Amino acid sequence: MIEHMVRHFNILSIVGNIITVNVCSANTHQDITTRFGDLAKIEDPNGSDSLAQVIKIDGDKVSLQVFSGTRGISTAASVRFLGHALQVTYSTNILGRIFNGIGDPMDGGSDLQPDPKVSITGASVNPMKRILASKMIRTNVPMIDLFNCLVESQKIPIFSIAGEPFNAFLARVGIQADADIVVFAGLGLIFDDFHYFRSQFELAGVFARTIMFCNLASDPIVERLLVPDMALAVAERFAVEEGKRVLVLMTDMTAYADAMKEVGISMEHVPSNRGYMGDLYSQLARRYEKACDYKGAGSVTILSVTTMPGNDVTHPVPDNTGYITEGQFYLHDGILDPFGSLSRLKQHVIGKVTREDHSQIMNTMIRFYAAANDAEQKQAMAFDLSEYDHKLLQFGKLFRTRFMDINVSIPLEEALDLSWQTLAECFSETELLMKQALVDKYFPKAEHGQAVA
Repeated sequence: MIEHMVRHFNILSIVGNIITVNVCSANTHQDITTRFGDLAKIEDPNGSDSLAQVIKIDGDKVSLQVFSGTRGISTAASVRFLGHALQVTYSTNILGRIFNGIGDPMDGGSDLQPDPKVSITGASVNPMKRILASKMIRTNVPMIDLFNCLVESQKIPIFSIAGEPFNAFLARVGIQADADIVVFAGLGLIFDDFHYFRSQFELAGVFARTIMFCNLASDPIVERLLVPDMALAVAERFAVEEGKRVLVLMTDMTAYADAMKEVGISMEHVPSNRGYMGDLYSQLARRYEKACDYKGAGSVTILSVTTMPGNDVTHPVPDNTGYITEGQFYLHDGILDPFGSLSRLKQHVIGKVTREDHSQIMNTMIRFYAAANDAEQKQAMAFDLSEYDHKLLQFGKLFRTRFMDINVSIPLEEALDLSWQTLAECFSETELLMKQALVDKYFPKAEHGQAVA
């Protein structure tokens, strides 16, 4: 292509990490064209090369976001357009590898240059190629598997705040989930978190099925905007071409939105709510809508972390995310809150691909836990408690210990059995208000009323 050979020397301005160049091609007698999102190489007379991306086109003026920053680049530098968007390596050789924010290996391994590349840009899947979510991804986390199932092709965030163990929880889900491939996207990670994810995947023996794309806090902020697209492009390929069940883990999408805000401000875009750009919703939706169960192929499921500054769920990032995704997991005080969490697709698998008592147990356990919270409030205000209130208090303690602690790890069937066991330790059959056929089949008779005191 002509873009590969023509160099443009007319750099108009360098503001922050953005370079504006005039691409008027009158002297070349050629029509030089470029597209939004295309790559360009900036070559400085001092011998350094930098990669940049087209982020604005205004007639003959093209604005470029320089990935590594503009420090050391002079107005005497030349710009050469590559004629394509950023591409990421896709092959089975990327399994067990770690890449940085522009797709280059950062683990000391081979550079994978001969391997095929795929563009990180692409439209969402044709709705005709999507099938209705009907398969469950088991995580062995009872607050997910038992109460808010993670379903293949679902897009769901973990709402949390700074200081909570959301990264440790995300890593454990990635390790325990019954997915074929896990693609991890780290956005603005401090080195300790990056090392934690890497070491946990290695120690658990799942690194061979894991691909990591990481932008560290010390890396250029513009690379943070590329990481989700690279991770999702690779996940989509493995799902479509290899028929794999792919789980994409992303943390933290608020850092991603903050990067968009910073770039938008440097481009002098008019800010919207709390300084975020007006297209925040569409930018987030474009990434989340990559989640899909493909007809005749595999699936892509997205589990992300969205931190809420000040624990404010009305903050623009969690607020917009809630309209896009299919529920949320609410992590606070080291537990997954059953009242703040919701999976809108769980009805597609509960009782259909899980045990017949799943729905009844789920509803009964939450009903008793809500009543236990009421009993605790009565106790805190020094009201007299009935015998039934004491049963509820005991149930609340057992429920938090056996199910709500995010360190608990048991398969779904064991969690269902443990639920019946917990109910039997606290209540009689007549107090359950459940289908009698299920009570007769699953209620442990030997434990009837033992714990009532």
